[in-house]
Amino acid sequence: MTSLRRPAIQSDYPSRRDLRWSRSEKAIARKAFDTALTQELQEVIQQAKQMAGKIQQPSDLWDLEDYLTQRRKEINRKYEYRSSPHARLREALARRPGR
Repeated sequence: MTSLRRPAIQSDYPSRRDLRWSRSEKAIARKAFDTALTQELQEVIQQAKQMAGKIQQPSDLWDLEDYLTQRRKEINRKYEYRSSPHARLREALARRPGR
């Protein structure tokens, strides 16, 4: 009878769970992670200040709240260091436009 399983694909690259990071690699990754997070938060601060300076009516206030809520959720997802931090770091840095 024919097997329905896929044949195992050999790869020259280790899987994520097989990677072992040295102390210095972890420190470098953490610094890069913290730097990227700080830069993104600074961008949010600048945008929020611009939006706050233009508030004329109540709906503008809620637009600012919506913007901050959306950015908080995006940043929390992108920069969650606990879950597979090094893979998340690479993903977060790769998604940053113009960097």
